[in-house]
Amino acid sequence: MQRSLYIMAQEPRSGKSAVVLGIMHLLMSSIPEVAFFRPLIEPEAEGRRDHDIDLVLNEFKLDMAYEDTYACTLDEAMNLVSSGREDQLIEKVLSRFSELREKYDFVLCEGSDFLGPDHNFEYDLNLEIAGAMGTPVLAVTSGFGKRPDETLETTRLTLEAMLQAELDVLAVIINRFSDPDGHEVPRELEVMTSSGPVTIPAWVIPEKPSLDKPTVADLIDGMDAEPLYGAEGLDALVDCYVVAAMKMHNFLGYLEPGALVITPGDRSDILLSSLVSRISGNYPNISGILLTGGLLPEKSIRRLIEGCIEFPTPVLTVKTPTYETARRIGKLRSRINPGDQRRIASALGLFETHVDAKALKKQFQAAKPERITPKMFEFSLVQRARSNRQRVVLPEGMEDRILRAADILLRRDAADLILLGEEERIHNRISQLGLRLDKAVIMDHRKSPHLDKYIDTYLELRRHKGIVRDDARDAMSDATYFATMMVYFDHADAMVSGSINTTAHTIRPAFEIIKTQPGATIVSSVFFMCLRSRVLVFGDCAVNPNPTAPQLAEIAIQSAHTARTFGIEPLVAMVSYSSGASGHGEDVDRVREAVAIAREKAPDLPLEGPIQYDAAIDPTVARTKMPGSRVAGRATVFIFPDLNTGNTTYKAVQRAAHAVAIGPVLQGLKKPVNDLSRGCTVADIVNTVAITAIQAQQVDAQ
Repeated sequence: MQRSLYIMAQEPRSGKSAVVLGIMHLLMSSIPEVAFFRPLIEPEAEGRRDHDIDLVLNEFKLDMAYEDTYACTLDEAMNLVSSGREDQLIEKVLSRFSELREKYDFVLCEGSDFLGPDHNFEYDLNLEIAGAMGTPVLAVTSGFGKRPDETLETTRLTLEAMLQAELDVLAVIINRFSDPDGHEVPRELEVMTSSGPVTIPAWVIPEKPSLDKPTVADLIDGMDAEPLYGAEGLDALVDCYVVAAMKMHNFLGYLEPGALVITPGDRSDILLSSLVSRISGNYPNISGILLTGGLLPEKSIRRLIEGCIEFPTPVLTVKTPTYETARRIGKLRSRINPGDQRRIASALGLFETHVDAKALKKQFQAAKPERITPKMFEFSLVQRARSNRQRVVLPEGMEDRILRAADILLRRDAADLILLGEEERIHNRISQLGLRLDKAVIMDHRKSPHLDKYIDTYLELRRHKGIVRDDARDAMSDATYFATMMVYFDHADAMVSGSINTTAHTIRPAFEIIKTQPGATIVSSVFFMCLRSRVLVFGDCAVNPNPTAPQLAEIAIQSAHTARTFGIEPLVAMVSYSSGASGHGEDVDRVREAVAIAREKAPDLPLEGPIQYDAAIDPTVARTKMPGSRVAGRATVFIFPDLNTGNTTYKAVQRAAHAVAIGPVLQGLKKPVNDLSRGCTVADIVNTVAITAIQAQQVDAQ
């Protein structure tokens, strides 16, 4: 079953709060610990708390601090986005969301309320946040004020936008649906996307006026009203309102059932006639009386009213003048308030009557595995790295990108860094760039007290290859070789290089000095391919030109382990030019043999092959080419048959899909060493160092 859900609307007055109550009630019937989370809330004015958070915390008695239930206000979010700091906003949301996921069995998330000035901005921001969180979405659309055909068209457009944003839409609830002619609404909506039609389960909840209309009690918060009399009648619904400015005998003819009478506080005639109308069988029952202008009835009138205990009509007073009061009431939102058990029961009853709870639970169970999105992946890297800081040596300490990345890594406490190079030049460049690297260890490896020890060790390790001492001295004068030897001697936990050195120059010292893990016969590599809404693992795209079948099997198992280490559920596709038993030939037979070996060595690993790339990644193609496969259409780890295919594919996907490729990440070494692309950005370096630090944590744990 899924562990989170994002309830998202696309316009105000959708009745989303009632749906939240229904879903929370459904979840808590079978899940022990459920948390509630709102990424964005309305600005907190005068110490007021978010309405829906208070409603859920109060109704379901959740053991949560209010401060843990949201990330930031909408105003704060708009400021971050407008100043180009959207990444900070997403990181803030993911940080709070991740904390809740660690602590609770399930996190129910609710999107914003569209009360801000820019609904399009708010909607796009909700799409972005839901996509970054990687949680399934329950779409809520509204029929309020729309014809049935308009409601269905709006719903389809909403779902298309969500699917275009690559959200996993679990179902849709069409709320507040008004259909006087009784048209049949389809139980499933077909939505067209770029990859073809998608069917989304739909439930329809009809409009219930009692949930939309405000009560007299709502005026106390919404209008800053003060109750004077009739506190026992505050739950009366306000069906309409009448502004009483004419004489009493004319005014009485305008009374309607459930009307709220709005009149200046000095109109004692209107006040008294309105109260008397409640005990007269000739006039409809009003909901209440609202006195305006901050004026109170005269003392004698108040004494008269206070002696009539039979009057159940609530009387409230506000400071605003009559016209302003009437204008504000017209904009007053009705809400299900905490403790309003009558409305809460009505909302739950409506939900349970019109939404098939069993079918919705099946949607949870049948949904895709929760995705690790690129934003979550990158966020988790630094978070995990800083949880147990490792010493990472960077031999290219005089490169500007390395220095800029080091500044970020140290500010975020992601690792303890060692920079190699000429100390004076590095310090001067740090100053010129305006960086702060006080916490970094900066050293000239050629002057290290360990230099002779490293030379002797390298000579011993490579003597069988004909290496002499002068060769060993030359090798250790090279920063990459020296840094690798630091890792060998535990003077550093890991190394990252390659921003100015070739891949071969970066990984050759690791092969010569650190060597492979026990039981590993090869070192291989993977790239983390950060697409728009998910992270895939591609291997081997950098090291082994033409792996044999046993090597290919080992690469698959290594890559699955790496994926799992970084929170990606490994569903392994052994890629070839044919799927299943449809093709034959030396290359596809080698993949078929590798699959058999991998299944024997790792029988619990979900693995499929030979399989074509389209069948591995596209559910529609998978249903045709490999029906019933656990991996086809859902693969997260792609193993390519040779370096030519892997390297070409990763670069094609990187450019065509505008993906971020993090790697190559080496696997199979005793201790972590990783390579950078010479075209890497500062962000690439930060991510690679964090990945390397996490790998070092794994070595520590062994």
